[in-house]
Amino acid sequence: MTLLDTDHNATLQAKARDHLWMHFARQSVMTDGPGVPIIVKGEGHHIWDAAGKRYIDGLAGLFVVNAGHGRRRIAQAAAKQAEELAFFPLWSYAHPAAIELAERIANLAPGDLNHVFFSTGGGEAVETAFKLAKQYWKTQGQPTKHKVISRAIAYHGTTQGALAITGLPGMKHMFEPVTPGGFRVPNTNLYRAAESGFGGGTPEEFGLWAADRIEQMIQFEGPETVAAVFLEPVQNAGGCFPAPAGYFQRVREICDKYDVLLVSDEVICAFGRLGHYFGADAYGYQPDMITFAKAVTSGYSPLGGTIVSDRIYEPFAHGDASFPHGYTFGGHPVSAAVALENLDVFEEEGLLENVRTNSPVFRSTLERLLDLPIVGDVRGDGYFFGIELVKDKATKESFDDDESERLLRGFLSKALFDAGLYCRADDRGDPVIQLAPPLTLGPSDFDEIEQILRSVLTEAWTRL
Repeated sequence: MTLLDTDHNATLQAKARDHLWMHFARQSVMTDGPGVPIIVKGEGHHIWDAAGKRYIDGLAGLFVVNAGHGRRRIAQAAAKQAEELAFFPLWSYAHPAAIELAERIANLAPGDLNHVFFSTGGGEAVETAFKLAKQYWKTQGQPTKHKVISRAIAYHGTTQGALAITGLPGMKHMFEPVTPGGFRVPNTNLYRAAESGFGGGTPEEFGLWAADRIEQMIQFEGPETVAAVFLEPVQNAGGCFPAPAGYFQRVREICDKYDVLLVSDEVICAFGRLGHYFGADAYGYQPDMITFAKAVTSGYSPLGGTIVSDRIYEPFAHGDASFPHGYTFGGHPVSAAVALENLDVFEEEGLLENVRTNSPVFRSTLERLLDLPIVGDVRGDGYFFGIELVKDKATKESFDDDESERLLRGFLSKALFDAGLYCRADDRGDPVIQLAPPLTLGPSDFDEIEQILRSVLTEAWTRL
């Protein structure tokens, strides 16, 4: 591993300060602060910074590197493809890597989701599904069906169309007006179900109540105006909300009843995060479309896509019909070759089975943290967990904005990183720590993560 000497690191920090605009980040970290962490190497489920310090990658980069870092065979597959055909578009042409990958993904997808429209990332995949839903209904003689329903606090992307589906006001107000037609319903945060308006009952009853809010919204807006419902199998923003048993089955019934498409946004949840290739399989429901990205290549090259059912594809299959939509780098040959090799790794090493076997151990290890006064809830599924932090466990009182700022950005994010754990401390909903590591981790790694979290959270409590 080549580490950066002090002078080189200082030079890079200066270049970053002068020229690099980071994503979802405060530039003041570089312009007014000490600089930004520079990561120089990844191997397995660890990363190293410029000084040679090792960290557990507790977020798989950004819910991405499911097969782990440093896979030479995947890098070699990319190089081989680049030598043969580095680029060609899918605009009225095709190439073998995209064809083979489309077939492989279609064979893995549930039911009749047999057609893959490639993009380069998750936001583009959601944008594709949104536009396709609206055009599909026009082909069916129902042009007024253009609205989309999603859940509160849900993140579905940052493009103007995807922002209409995203349920995070803080990500939208500076870009208003965004594309019209997005409507919000309660999410499946069981820990704060009462705050959503649920009157009480079992988790299953809460799930049915939350699903019925979708029916209520469709009725209120008019079924003749609603095109699709967008849902993640486990909602990311807000801190890993799984759905109670029966929720997705009820949503499917509602969509069928009112002739509304069900889109499973699996940009995070697909390709092993929940121990299955698709979250729809993990929870036993059949969507009309699935969006994916991130782990399809384990991040070795950018790729996303939208998997479409035979029903949605049919109006475009004959005559002069077309879907006037596309991306220059969608289905890029190198990315497609990387994805094929990545899926070979998944199968040969049994990564999905590893998640299914060890997920209960991961959960129980994190649940040990519930003895801390600052930990209110541990939730999630597969290798995808959130830890909600509270000021008062008895009342579930959360932190106000100033306290959350001091807790998450003022202390926790840096303290966890300094302690050797890269993860996410987030307050887009209530304050949470999120963990979504590579699928290669096992019980000893869970113990190490728990020990780091316990130490840092114990200190955080003393600082409040």
